[in-house]
Amino acid sequence: MTGCIVGWSHTKFGKLEGEDAESLIVKVATEAVADAGLAPADVDAVYVGFYNGGFSAQDFGASLVLQAHDDFRFKPVTRVENACATGSAAIHQGLNYLEAKRGKVVLAVGVEKMTDTPGPEIGGILMKAAYLKEEAEIEGGFAGVFGRIAQQYSQKYGDQTEALARIASKNHKNGCENPWAQLRKDLSVEFCRDVSDKNPIVAGPLKRTDCSLVSDGAAAVVLTDVETALSMDKAVVFRGRSHVNEFLPMSRRDMTFLDGAAQAWQQALADGRVTLDDLSLVETHDCFTIAELMEYEAMGLTKPGEGARAIEEGWTQKDGKLPVNASGGLKAKGHPIGATGVSMHIMAAMQLRGDADGMQVDGANMAGVFNMGGAGVANYVSILEPLR
Repeated sequence: MTGCIVGWSHTKFGKLEGEDAESLIVKVATEAVADAGLAPADVDAVYVGFYNGGFSAQDFGASLVLQAHDDFRFKPVTRVENACATGSAAIHQGLNYLEAKRGKVVLAVGVEKMTDTPGPEIGGILMKAAYLKEEAEIEGGFAGVFGRIAQQYSQKYGDQTEALARIASKNHKNGCENPWAQLRKDLSVEFCRDVSDKNPIVAGPLKRTDCSLVSDGAAAVVLTDVETALSMDKAVVFRGRSHVNEFLPMSRRDMTFLDGAAQAWQQALADGRVTLDDLSLVETHDCFTIAELMEYEAMGLTKPGEGARAIEEGWTQKDGKLPVNASGGLKAKGHPIGATGVSMHIMAAMQLRGDADGMQVDGANMAGVFNMGGAGVANYVSILEPLR
């Protein structure tokens, strides 16, 4: 146990008119430090998760944190990027700083401003997280990438239409209770399953309800060492964590199983000296419904090829044996790239503090967070529990 979350801030996700990356950074940085009962002068280092890749003209975003308060001036601030796992990368870098005993207080910020960019350009920017030498011509951008994965999975294990619809419907229902979620609309399994004018095919077998949203948003957490956290009003400790990277080209992997995710889960659970059965809930990276399905298998909830069983038998519902994405996940909450990993950690921390209101999982005492960059390439797992 080398680091704790002791404060946080989270904007609403969605199309945020009148905001830019700078204003979002300033807002969550200011609020997170205040939420921890600290002042900017108390922060020893800052890590900013900002994918960007062309979404914002202002690309050098690290020192935008200094716009929040003059007392951030002259502190070490580093911009971090690891595709859709950028937010978790910022948090894990902050934990590394604490473990190295370079300081006692770290601010980790995640941000993205995506909706000002025209649709076709968004697809091109996101595809920079694929292996362009081989995958640039896949139709449909990243939806096309995961559409291809869904096709390969279905060819091996059978049609997954019903399971994917159940995952989408679950996450939309959960998202209705999340005040920060972009899409708070309860959608039936039937609506998510059937192709319609309102739910057309996007790529391969994936429909609109299978795909996460283009979003603006920011989130921030304050991290401290355990000794400092013992004197704080609220503290959620990292019991275990891991980060592993996988080959970028899909041609070098079996894309019917997320080996990198499985490795990350195994390492984090071992690091925390716990098993999956010890977890009360999981926040996982459902950029597409097929990703959540395959992540059930990667975390060890089911055997390979049997992920559908977890959703069809209700295991991952909010009242199931392992609730997954009680927040609504990326599917309903939104997916501002740099902010996503930070958001997932906040959602888990709120659960463990009993502060998740309508999202609350009864008796939550340990949570897993899985954040993925690219098509299973950058894989981060955190195991969280209350410090006391």
